[in-house]
Amino acid sequence: MQTHERMTEPLSEPPSGSTPEMGTAVKKTIAASQTFLLSQQYPEGYWWAELESNVSITAEALLLHKIWGTDKGRNLDKVGTYLRQQQRDHGGWELFYGDGGELSASIEAYMALRLLGVPATDPALTKARSFILDRGGIAKSRVFTKLHLALIGCYSWRGIPSIPAWIMLLPDSYPIYEMSSWARGSTVPLLVVFDKKPVFAVDPLISLDELYTPGTRHNPELPSANDWTDIFLYLDSAFKVAEDLNLVPFRDEGLKAAEQWVLERQEVTGDWGGIIPAMLNSMLCLRCLNYRVDDPVIERGFQALDNFAIETDTTYRMQPCISPVWDTAWVMRACVESGMEPTDPRLVQAGEWLLQKQILDYGDWLVKNPQGQPGGWAFEFDNRFYPDLDDTAVVVMALNRVEIPKDNLRRQAMKRAVDWCASMQCEPGGWGAFDINNDQEWLNWLPYGDLKAMIDPNTEDVTARVLEMLGETGLTMDRRRVDRALAYLQETQCEDGSWFGRWGVNYIYGTSGVLSALALVAPPEFRPALERGANWLAGCQNADGGWGETCLSYNDPIHKGQGDSTASQTAWALIGLLAAGQGTGKWAWDAIDRGVSYLTQTQLADGRWHEDFFTGTGFPCHFYLKYHYYQHYFPLLALGRYQNCRWA
Repeated sequence: MQTHERMTEPLSEPPSGSTPEMGTAVKKTIAASQTFLLSQQYPEGYWWAELESNVSITAEALLLHKIWGTDKGRNLDKVGTYLRQQQRDHGGWELFYGDGGELSASIEAYMALRLLGVPATDPALTKARSFILDRGGIAKSRVFTKLHLALIGCYSWRGIPSIPAWIMLLPDSYPIYEMSSWARGSTVPLLVVFDKKPVFAVDPLISLDELYTPGTRHNPELPSANDWTDIFLYLDSAFKVAEDLNLVPFRDEGLKAAEQWVLERQEVTGDWGGIIPAMLNSMLCLRCLNYRVDDPVIERGFQALDNFAIETDTTYRMQPCISPVWDTAWVMRACVESGMEPTDPRLVQAGEWLLQKQILDYGDWLVKNPQGQPGGWAFEFDNRFYPDLDDTAVVVMALNRVEIPKDNLRRQAMKRAVDWCASMQCEPGGWGAFDINNDQEWLNWLPYGDLKAMIDPNTEDVTARVLEMLGETGLTMDRRRVDRALAYLQETQCEDGSWFGRWGVNYIYGTSGVLSALALVAPPEFRPALERGANWLAGCQNADGGWGETCLSYNDPIHKGQGDSTASQTAWALIGLLAAGQGTGKWAWDAIDRGVSYLTQTQLADGRWHEDFFTGTGFPCHFYLKYHYYQHYFPLLALGRYQNCRWA
């Protein structure tokens, strides 16, 4: 397969806008950024920064400790300080910075403060209550918020969807393996919780009746959205009748199968799936099955939860996931492409650490991909069952950039990874994050699936990452697979030239990723697509020279490419524009130079960049992330590539 080097012909003189002063500023900025990042490396060789989300994760972890009675052994009183810091002037709590507040997150934060003994008359809760009631109160919240309230008697189980445990016994565990990995890991343990319908006594006892609008406290109902949901509502009514009459078939067998599934998927470190929802729900499941708090399974589970906690002198908060593999690979790429030697001992150590993290066990992906051989990487320290395509591709590109003494091991690991990625290609031609052909859209219409995140179909950004891996490394797949992936990206380009970004916010992220891939692997006939993508990026540059895009672009494309400038999104736009220039020979130098100036001028004295906004995506429209290293390693990568293009 033909590939292209990420270089351009040396320019005889700096083009307009690229002055010697700019060259000096770029070098200084790169050096400061490298110094900062290298100072953050852990002794074992990896990098790892906080992964921030909204307050609901912390509130739900507090609730779990209250249910188990393990709250006294941790400094959970600090959760109250954290929640008060996160409350906004309007009284609510946000999904992402500046969103104006969100109902369900606000209800869960309110619940957590009440569980910490804060009276309803507290001024912070008075403001929160007004915010919540103005938006419809508990009755209008999401299903998972209502679930957590039902666990302590603050909501009726009649308003929670019923999912019979016998679905664990269906052939090939259908539809369990049609769910996304994150939905699967969260749903199987909830089969037990939904069956038992527990109401736990917690200290202090709370009611939250004050968060119901008139007439809704004793009238729980599941929302109807369309004909699909109406069908499922009829089924839910039938399931509830069967439960009331104790006529649920194969109930005990289904519960036993769910319990066994949960036990089998706990890591030695105590994690389940590497994500807090699966971990919390698994611990709830085992609590409903009367496991003891001193059971080794439970002890490991709580240790894993503690590992996700961040405690300061005054606050205690939870991360939804942890990202050491992801962070390490990107730091390595940024450092090498910005001028560090591939033999630098710090990068070599990081590469050797990554090699140790390759997953050679068979995971859940095997169910729908029985011909595949393991070889991927996961996001976290330990996650045997759920390697993902995005991490795998980025790790392979990072390993390709460093020189490790045991070079044969590095090459073998990279080859195994590419072969695994090839086996995971979906029928439309692209790649999803964790599974193959995980695209049963009807699952998103289950009353239980109101986050619309029940599946993991192929996406533009993950597909682009796999293709970029091939172009960067020279490793190959069957040409027909590459052609199918290219056709998929061509079909998914928006009319304005942009591409959607599933795992980063949003069209800036998606467009940058696709341009990076096409510039390396696409044949000449894709040049118009590259030019259109570059034109779109250049067209949404802010007056200050940076780029930004709000998470609201997931709710309405009218917001695409619009938002306050951020370091991470500016870097993505620059990476995309530089790639497009290399792929077409047509350079948007004015936009690029202005973007570079934005980064050099906004860097802090210690080599960092400041960024409030959330630029990572968990579930579009519902759950967002702030990777605390995004504003550091992506600008370094962009500046390194700029330097190579301008003064190669």
